[in-house]
Amino acid sequence: MKIPEGHYIFGTVKVGERGQIVIPKEARDVFDIQAGDTLIVLGDEKWGIAVTKADVLQKHAADVFASIAGEERHEDL
Repeated sequence: MKIPEGHYIFGTVKVGERGQIVIPKEARDVFDIQAGDTLIVLGDEKWGIAVTKADVLQKHAADVFASIAGEERHEDL
């Protein structure tokens, strides 16, 4: 199975006694995750858990809201 460009499988991690995981170094390098960065943990009961950098999610949310605001302005015309 070929993994599409821009998609990754970094392997597995084990959850420690305190619920902590270690993000693999390759994943930290690819996504520029540094000590002290804030990550957001999202969950969906069907699809599972996703972890992303807070600033990445904030940028996408801002883009979505800007797009929505632009569409609303067009509807008002």
